[in-house]
Amino acid sequence: MTHVCHKMGAFGVSILRRWTFPVPFLATTLNLKSSVCASHLHDQSWKNKRGVSTEAAMSQPIQDLSEPEKRLLNKLYKGLISGQRASLAESITLVETQHPRKKELAQVLLQRVLAYRREQEKCNGGKPVAFRVGLSGPPGAGKSSFIEVVGKMLTSQGHKVSVLAVDPSSCTTGGSLMGDKTRMTELSRDMSAFIRPSPTSGTLGGVTRTTNEAIVLCEGAGYDIVLVETVGVGQSEFAVADMVDLFVLLIPPAGGDELQGIKRGIIEKADLVVVTKSDGDLVVPARRIQTEYTSALKLLRKKSKSWNPKVVRVSSQTGEGIPELWAKMESYQDTMLASGELQGRRRAQQKVWMWSLIQENVLCHFQNHPAVREELPLLEDRVTRGAISPGLAADLLLKAFTSSSSSYSSSS
Repeated sequence: MTHVCHKMGAFGVSILRRWTFPVPFLATTLNLKSSVCASHLHDQSWKNKRGVSTEAAMSQPIQDLSEPEKRLLNKLYKGLISGQRASLAESITLVETQHPRKKELAQVLLQRVLAYRREQEKCNGGKPVAFRVGLSGPPGAGKSSFIEVVGKMLTSQGHKVSVLAVDPSSCTTGGSLMGDKTRMTELSRDMSAFIRPSPTSGTLGGVTRTTNEAIVLCEGAGYDIVLVETVGVGQSEFAVADMVDLFVLLIPPAGGDELQGIKRGIIEKADLVVVTKSDGDLVVPARRIQTEYTSALKLLRKKSKSWNPKVVRVSSQTGEGIPELWAKMESYQDTMLASGELQGRRRAQQKVWMWSLIQENVLCHFQNHPAVREELPLLEDRVTRGAISPGLAADLLLKAFTSSSSSYSSSS
C-alpha cells in the first residue's frame, strides 16, 4: 500500500507541476484519493523547504499528461471560465467519476479553477465571489417549487444561479431519478440558471463527496449564487450545513407536531427557517408554526455571534414572502461578511471536508488491505454465528492491518 501511494503521490506532483502550481500549496489544498498520498505530498513539500528536491526524493518514474489529456483539460477549463454550461456539466461529470485516472485529471482541473477563483476574490477585495445556500427539509416541504420561484426571481435580477440537487439513487442502477429537473421546468430552460441533479450513490447524508468540488466548478463558471438541495433525510442537513454559507431549513405547515418532528440538532444548524405553502387553508397553521419556531429558537444556543436565526413564511404558489426572504438572505450575507464569520466558516468547512475524505479513504484502504481481506470472511462468519463479539472482531482486523503495515514498512 505504501508503495502504491508513493507512486500516486509522485504522479500527482508530476501532473500538477506541469500547471506550475507550487508544491507546498498543493500539499495543503489537494484532495487526493488517499490520506497516505496527501501525507506523502506534504512530506515532499517539507523536504523542499529543507533544500531536498522533489525529483531526488522520488524513486518512482514520473509520468506526464498525454497530449489528449492536456487538450481535454484545456478545453474544459477554457469553456468553464467562459461560462459554457456544457463544459461545466462535463467538468462535474469528471469529478464525479470513479475511474482512478480520471479522478486524478479532475484534481488537476480543480486546481486550475481554484487558482482562477483566488484571483477573482483578490479583485473582489478578498470577499467570496459567490453566495452558497444550502436547502434541506423533510420530503413534501416543497423544496423544488421553492427553488424554482427563488431562482427565477434571482435570474430576473441579473444573477447567475446554479442548483446542485442531490436526488435519491436507484438501488439497482445507482442512477438519479432526475426529479428536480422535471419539477423545475421553467428554471431548467433559463439560460442564466444551471441545474445539476446528482445521485446520492449510497452516500450517507444524501450529499455526495464530490458536491463540494461541484460548488467550486460552478463558482469558476461565473455562477454567483449556488443552491445546494439535499434529499432531506437522515444526516443530509448536517452534511450540507458544512459546505454552505447559509443553511435554510424548509418545513411544511401541516406535518403534525412540528417541534417534535424536526429535532433540535437540525434546528441548531439552521440560519433561516422557512415555513412553506403559506397560502389558502394553510395560512393559519403556517402562522402558528412560525410562532412556535420563533419561540423555540430563542431557547437554543446561538450559532453565530452576529446573526440571530429568523423564521419566515412563504408561498411558492403565490410568491408571497419570497422577496422578503431574499432580503433577509442578503442581510445575513452582509452581516457575516462584515464580521468576518463567513470567511472563517468557509475555512473551517474546508478542514471538515478534508477530514471527511480522509476517513472515507482510510476506510477504503482498510477494506482493501490484503491482511484484512484474508481475515475478514472468517471473522464475519464468527460474528454472525455469535462466536465472538463485533468489537473483538474489529480489534482483530485492526491488529492485522497495523501489524502487516508495520512489517511491510520495515521491509521496504
